[in-house]
Amino acid sequence: MGRIGVDLYPLQAGVPLAEVTAFGKFLGGSASNVAVAAARLGRRVAVVTRTGRDPFGDYLHHTLREFGVDDRWVSPVADLPTPVTFCEIFPPDDFPLYFYRQPKAPDLEIHEAELDLDAIAAARIFWMTGTGLCAEPSRTATLAALAHRGRSGITVFDLDWRPMFWSDPSEARPHYAAALAHATVAVGNLDEVEIATGEREPLTAARALLAAGVELAVVKQGPAGVLAMHRAGDSVQVPPLPVEVLNGLGAGDAFGGALCHGLLAGWDLERIMRYANAAGAIVASRLECSSAMPFPGEVEEALGDSARPAFEDELGGAGDLWEQGQGGHE
Repeated sequence: MGRIGVDLYPLQAGVPLAEVTAFGKFLGGSASNVAVAAARLGRRVAVVTRTGRDPFGDYLHHTLREFGVDDRWVSPVADLPTPVTFCEIFPPDDFPLYFYRQPKAPDLEIHEAELDLDAIAAARIFWMTGTGLCAEPSRTATLAALAHRGRSGITVFDLDWRPMFWSDPSEARPHYAAALAHATVAVGNLDEVEIATGEREPLTAARALLAAGVELAVVKQGPAGVLAMHRAGDSVQVPPLPVEVLNGLGAGDAFGGALCHGLLAGWDLERIMRYANAAGAIVASRLECSSAMPFPGEVEEALGDSARPAFEDELGGAGDLWEQGQGGHE
């Protein structure tokens, strides 16, 4: 449950946006990218979000279906345009984003009355985002979905801090706290965990997330790798997978989709983190986000493991992962 939009990414690296002459058009929005990432890994996935009633909205519906993501809960907003996002590509670590979500993004117009709460409650994983908390009616709808779901299944809170969507960082913290009380997993980078907890040191922030109510805290630290800490006492620190970075914007979403895949498969914590790290590294080495999401064989090859990871948790009912419509993360 989170963002969706159209990514218009330059086909030229190291060139300022004002001088770019060619762009590629891709599905974007981090929640939607995470949905694609999970679908690429063999999971049944749906996304809950909203687009404009316009050609870009039609494009997003078509592309979600092409990627194997159920779009039945993606609805149009008649008087708002589908958002577009531009970026600049300056490898290895400078990728400015330019969001065009005025006057308001349709994915923030999700109303509680429109939610299929039974489907949300039945999903084995429900993924929601910090962006969905930044404005009404999306904030109330997101919290209502969390409350209805309770502590059933796995509920992942992608902390997803985007400063341009909030008037003040302090405004976000109480809403983050309300969501953390319902989530079982929290995942974010150092900036995001600091917004959620007031703590930036990774171990301290992870402990604060656990104290806020989650069972698993995942702190992404960029070149320092990822820290994962479970309430039961398990804790792992996994280094990043070396890769030549082309565009780092979709790496966090690939990580998220792989995280969901590993949680559903019941893997141990270290295996999940290594697999998710590898998925993120693959996307960081590619230009686009959604269409760059790796297939299982590509992740296994990156890990140097030819064994195909089996998962026997076949689905019934609503499916594995439900996202209430956010896009290229980081």
